[in-house]
Amino acid sequence: MIAVPNTLNELRLHMAHTTRTRIFQAIAALGLLISTVTAQANSLEAVNVSQGAENSQVVKITLSEALAAMPPYFATTNPHRIVLDFANVDNAMGRRSETVDAGVVHGYNVVHAADRTRVVVDLNGPATYSLRKDKNILLIALHGARVAPGAAQPAHFASADAGTTFNIRDVAFRRGKNGEGRIEVNLSDPGVGIDIKQKGAAIQLDFLNTTLPQALQRRLDVSEFATPAQTVETFAQGKATRMIVKPKGKWDYVAYQTGRNFILEVTSLEGVTGQAADKKKYDGEKLSLDFQNVDVRSVLKVIADFTGKNIVAADSVTGNVTIRLKDVPWDQALDVVLRAKGLDKRMNGNVIWVEQSDALTKKEEEEKRARQSSEELEPLLTRNYKLNYVRADDAMTIISGGSRSANNVDNAPTCSPSSEGLKLQNASSGANTSGGATISNQRGAVETKANNRVLSIRGAASYDLTSNTLIITDIADRHAKVEEVLKGIDLPSRQVMIEARIVLADDSFGRTLGARLGVQTGGTISGNRIGIGTGNSSSPAAINGVTTTSTPSYNVDLPANILSYSNSASSLGFTLFSAAAETLLSLELQALEQDNRGKILSNPKVITTNLKPAVILQGRQIPYQTISQSGTQTTFKDALLCLLVAPQVLNNDDIIMDVEVQKDAQGENTSAGPAINVKRVLTQVRVKNGETAVLGGIFEQTQRNDTSKVPLLGDIPVLGSLFRNNSKADEKSEMLIFLTPRILQ
Repeated sequence: MIAVPNTLNELRLHMAHTTRTRIFQAIAALGLLISTVTAQANSLEAVNVSQGAENSQVVKITLSEALAAMPPYFATTNPHRIVLDFANVDNAMGRRSETVDAGVVHGYNVVHAADRTRVVVDLNGPATYSLRKDKNILLIALHGARVAPGAAQPAHFASADAGTTFNIRDVAFRRGKNGEGRIEVNLSDPGVGIDIKQKGAAIQLDFLNTTLPQALQRRLDVSEFATPAQTVETFAQGKATRMIVKPKGKWDYVAYQTGRNFILEVTSLEGVTGQAADKKKYDGEKLSLDFQNVDVRSVLKVIADFTGKNIVAADSVTGNVTIRLKDVPWDQALDVVLRAKGLDKRMNGNVIWVEQSDALTKKEEEEKRARQSSEELEPLLTRNYKLNYVRADDAMTIISGGSRSANNVDNAPTCSPSSEGLKLQNASSGANTSGGATISNQRGAVETKANNRVLSIRGAASYDLTSNTLIITDIADRHAKVEEVLKGIDLPSRQVMIEARIVLADDSFGRTLGARLGVQTGGTISGNRIGIGTGNSSSPAAINGVTTTSTPSYNVDLPANILSYSNSASSLGFTLFSAAAETLLSLELQALEQDNRGKILSNPKVITTNLKPAVILQGRQIPYQTISQSGTQTTFKDALLCLLVAPQVLNNDDIIMDVEVQKDAQGENTSAGPAINVKRVLTQVRVKNGETAVLGGIFEQTQRNDTSKVPLLGDIPVLGSLFRNNSKADEKSEMLIFLTPRILQ
């Protein structure tokens, strides 16, 4: 039975007593709660930095309670830091940061947020480090990276507890989908300590405190897998297991661990073909991660803090992950974490959405079907787009998912003149002035791809070349995309002036020596005077008043004469006459020396639009006659100077040109008609705007040393010169072609 107070004073006393009792009970309960929390919560008590041996520093982190496991940590290289996260640990130090500047350690920061405390150790530069826990103390051993250039430093994945021995269960090699070599090692425990370093042209891995079964002590030849890795050798080395991986060529490697599986990937840095050419490139800032059985959401949060990006995880993202990474790009580290848990990501600006791969694919398919259903219900709108620079039929080709070529191959201009004119592309070259949704292929090869269509399934396009108008019928959302595409392609084409200089230079030298020798004589036969003689004079020679009966010619006729030149040779002649012998001796010596130099300069210019070929030619058609059954006919041969060029202006104002330069000239006349001397260059060249390129040159040199003589007589010393003709010729010719493109502003 509860006593009831009889008076007001008794009531007041009773209420006061009850209140005091409740206050005491609340205080006691609060004290019990505080003592319980204090007894259960761990706290960070001290961070000390001390000098170690051989230029090393030791960071000692002391907690109030022993650590159950190694805390997750990661390292950054810009700036150099080591970051550790202590879950369910308070900061009991009373300060948040301190600058030390002891060797490689610059200082540290302690930050407490929610249910964890983060310790950030700032470094003065690159360093190697290892972690070891001993009850409530965590030690970080740091060694400054003062080594010889090119010397490899080991990457310590983890340090196993002293005295613990682990096993290597399996060693396997596989070729990755991007052509990389994957060495997979199955461990008996995730906490196996692993040291990795590059030693010469090989990668050396040491699995600390491990035993290797005899069956796995072997050397694998993996060269047939077509990866950078050639051999993988595994053997026991004291209390550790050592693995030597020998790659070839230029290569790089990355190592990571998920649970008990350790993976080393060796990637080629050289050009590759096939599927490996599509390999994803990672260019994020490098970091190191070491998580032992940590919630995958916590790992994603660490990566988000490191990158400054927003990572949003779906509710289905659960589970723990054990992963160790050393100096890998953060985007590759994120892919490794996601792949280990069967997750995938989608990036939109600064936000990364993470979800199960199959769920993400299913959601995207549902969104696609929803968009298609919405498009089928929207009303169609028809709009006319007047274009200023691009042809309407070309614009329709692009809007419909095709690709237009720069010109029509069938109607490409050539260096051959025609009565119909050059075959340049024009509006009447095959396309109608108006057309429907069917794309004409007469202006070049067109490849239509449905997945590149700007229009929806219900959309249609047509054009009118007379007004250069594109007519689009589609939903409002697709009209916005059409406007965006047209804004990017309806731009004025840049024009280029191409100036060519064709230089034909020749240098010739010739020298010849020759002689003419003639004899005339006379006598009496049966009382008649008779004269016999040789000569080449325009007047018959007379001996004692008697004229020879025939036009004389020289016994030796080897005059000075250089082929291809019509100049007369200088000559020296004299006559010896004997009245007694009635004999006349004529001698003529001739000499000719010529030195010719010449240069012909052709300077054609042409202006054309970007990606449009142009041609300019000048020359003549040489007539010659041919005889056939129908009679004599006159035919023409072309001797032309032609410049044919198709320029492409790049975004940096460099110009790529497909060039053909032709310089023809009339040669020797033959029985079949005149010959044509052809000089031609066909090439592709890349030149900066306004610069001159030398496309090529043709150099010819002809040297001749000819001798004509009278047998036997021409071989007589000294006098043999009267019976010989010596000629020497040295002809040089060269053609150079210079090309200068200029972009017209």
